Amino acid sequence: MTGSTGDLVSRAYLLERYADFLSIEQGASPRTLEAYGRDVARMAQFLHDHSAPCPADVTPLLLRDFIYHLKDLGLAPASIRRTVSAVRTFFRFLISEGVLVRDPSERLESPSRWRTLPDVLTADEVSLLLATPSLDEPLAFRDRAMLELAYGAGLRVSEWISIGVRDLMLEDGLLRVFGKGSRERLVPIGRSAIGAVAIYLRELRPGLERGSGQGVLFLNARGTPLSRMGAWKILRKYVDLAGISKTVSPHTLRHSFATHLLEGGADLRAVQEMLGHADISTTQIYTHVDREYLRTVHRQYHPRS
Repeated sequence: MTGSTGDLVSRAYLLERYADFLSIEQGASPRTLEAYGRDVARMAQFLHDHSAPCPADVTPLLLRDFIYHLKDLGLAPASIRRTVSAVRTFFRFLISEGVLVRDPSERLESPSRWRTLPDVLTADEVSLLLATPSLDEPLAFRDRAMLELAYGAGLRVSEWISIGVRDLMLEDGLLRVFGKGSRERLVPIGRSAIGAVAIYLRELRPGLERGSGQGVLFLNARGTPLSRMGAWKILRKYVDLAGISKTVSPHTLRHSFATHLLEGGADLRAVQEMLGHADISTTQIYTHVDREYLRTVHRQYHPRS
């Protein structure tokens, strides 16, 4: 930070008072004082430049963006871990001083704990998984339709087990989804998902429905709506049958949906809309994954990497 802007940020974020806190109350060594001071000053400048002119404006998502920013700068994991420690100490200081009531760094993770996303399936692995339900399975039509829709629309597991028959607009290639907070969104679905759902509706669901289906699309063998655990077990079964060794949960299909769209060049705002994210910063996690993938490819194949 330089000049008047740096002074403004320093005053707004109480950086001098924080340095006194570290030195006098915490008894920090000169080395720690210098490192923490530098880390927190960099954080304050980033936050100030990203619509948080003072600590009261800081959100957990903004702090997470700052940590990803450090990763994108190429900082070593040890340096980022130290920064996370400095940030946590800083916000504990603000709480103790009565400047803040809530700590936005409470759930901030350091690189050693990062699992940015569960394993993402490749397009070939998705194709393999979706082709696995065979007609030897009595509920194959349901299972194929469920997997096609879960991946094809990027649904949360709570969404794909609660889809109603009336939420399908197959002729228009659309699905009405009620996400978190009952927010409604329309998601496009492709030919494969439309075909699989149409076959299930025609060939199997009428036989499952015994008056207890409550209008829900996916039913179990007893004719009642499929539970979250039931959906998880079905997915796990076909992952095993397909011989996929990655850890795959229902959310993995949603992550794969988003990642494949972005790798194909989709607009971030469009992906946000399809996923039903209220805040685009939640969707941006996939751009970090994509950048990490590109770095991996570069390291693996570039002759001077």
